[in-house]
Amino acid sequence: MSESPFDDPIEPTSFDLIVIGTGLPESVIAAAASTSGKTVLQLDPNDSYGSHFASHTLDDLTSFVNSHATPPPSTAGVTSSEGDYTTLDLNPRSLYSHIETANYAPEILAEHSRRFLIDIGGPRVLFCADKAIELILKLGVGSYLNFKAVDGNLIWDESSGGLCNVPDSRAAIFKDKGMSLKEKNQLMRFFKLVQQHLAAAASDGEQDNESSKISEEDLETPFVDFLTTRLPHKIKSIILYSIAMVDYDQDNPKVYKSILKTRDGISRLALYQKSVGRFPDANGAFLYPMYGHGELSQAFCRRAAVKGCLQVLRRPVISLLMDKDSGQYKGVRLVSGQDLLSHRLVMDPTFTVPLPPASSPPDLPKESLKGDKRMVARGICITTRSLKPDISNLLLVYPPRSLFSEQDTSVRAIQIRGGTDGGGLAVCPSSMFVLYFSALCDDAEQGKRLLHAAMNALLTLPVSGNLESGSTVQSEDAELKATLLWSMLYIQEITTGQYEHLISTPMPDGNLNYDDLLDETVLLFQKMYPDEAFFPETPSLPENPEEDIEGLSLED
Repeated sequence: MSESPFDDPIEPTSFDLIVIGTGLPESVIAAAASTSGKTVLQLDPNDSYGSHFASHTLDDLTSFVNSHATPPPSTAGVTSSEGDYTTLDLNPRSLYSHIETANYAPEILAEHSRRFLIDIGGPRVLFCADKAIELILKLGVGSYLNFKAVDGNLIWDESSGGLCNVPDSRAAIFKDKGMSLKEKNQLMRFFKLVQQHLAAAASDGEQDNESSKISEEDLETPFVDFLTTRLPHKIKSIILYSIAMVDYDQDNPKVYKSILKTRDGISRLALYQKSVGRFPDANGAFLYPMYGHGELSQAFCRRAAVKGCLQVLRRPVISLLMDKDSGQYKGVRLVSGQDLLSHRLVMDPTFTVPLPPASSPPDLPKESLKGDKRMVARGICITTRSLKPDISNLLLVYPPRSLFSEQDTSVRAIQIRGGTDGGGLAVCPSSMFVLYFSALCDDAEQGKRLLHAAMNALLTLPVSGNLESGSTVQSEDAELKATLLWSMLYIQEITTGQYEHLISTPMPDGNLNYDDLLDETVLLFQKMYPDEAFFPETPSLPENPEEDIEGLSLED
């Protein structure tokens, strides 16, 4: 890895693949290509790794978001160049907007500003059995990472205006004091039905198991209908939004945007159930990386470097080199003026490529680099106390309609404790917590309304001059709310991975885990290199990676 000044020339000057950006998708692709024997150069204009998947200090976070909210004016599309190339200038893309920042404790936060590691793409967790964990175990990059368990899974109960535990296992159902005996029996029978179906599907072909399967007709019906015939409304909501993690309201046909089929709902329950208790030191379903999610990008960068990838920070790319005759991509030009050649190029979504005014190069996509204009509203808060006194790290879901009647989407939140003791994840000082919110939205006004409603339900402003005691504005439920010290709200554009001769990687999506994003990343790699395996199996890896302590480090 190199962090030399950008006026030092890079050697060699020709590669199989150039990757612009060190976010998670770019780093996974760089590592996969390097593992396949490709010569890879990974560049980043920033002075740290992670791009839109990084974990930042408070000052750096503000600077990063603002720099991608108001990019400089676009430059001309094509300029003349000597030799066999024309240049096509890269333009920055505005990926964040409607930024709101509030600081209620400037002196305290300024004193500790460098001790924060804030995820730009939060809230996010890893399921103990999801695709990211499987890839980490397969490649052995867990030796670069440490994790701690997310202790609690909670749901916002609109009827009581409070937090309720999600009964996601036999033990949790037994301990739950908010459900009647009848409801517990109904939920136990439902989980048993799901487990029997999964077991029967796993032993497909055995005649005796057919009766245990959910019928094909039921599997093709909306999951909400399948649940309605078996569970009361409250438990149905828990299954849909806190275990299956559905985004949109499934009960209101007027806002149907993404109806989950029973087949897919069962698959989500299977992932959740497989995750619960998979690792000895994580009784729940979720893990969180020490020092923030930016560590994941760095782990895959290290894997790429071990396999021969050359990585250089602080190297802005200003334009692409295009063949004058064919219009095909040939390489990139750095701000220093150095030209670097490669057969393939992968760009993070920071950039767009303006097309020539006269004609379009045949390998340059007009539409595929634009992304799809979906949005996610993100909120980051720093607080003085836990939302639940006995839980350090927790996941919280506000189901649709639980905050206000027009709420069409789920709002998700994750609380992470600072320090390293008592479950702390070293993302802020030990006396503080970082609280992340997100919600899919159609526009900024809708997104901000969702975030403000979720925050107002949990947080209160500090009494002036009395922050250390955790005092809050006086109200009937003030003692139940955490004190807000700092917040940032912003709208992020969601772009998906796009493939042509030039490849654009996806932005962080609205999901809690990385499964969809990794699927997109694998697809991009396979389209680039259809004859290469995506991280082929090696005989040196353990047979049972989940039992290999060195394969995944869980902090006590």
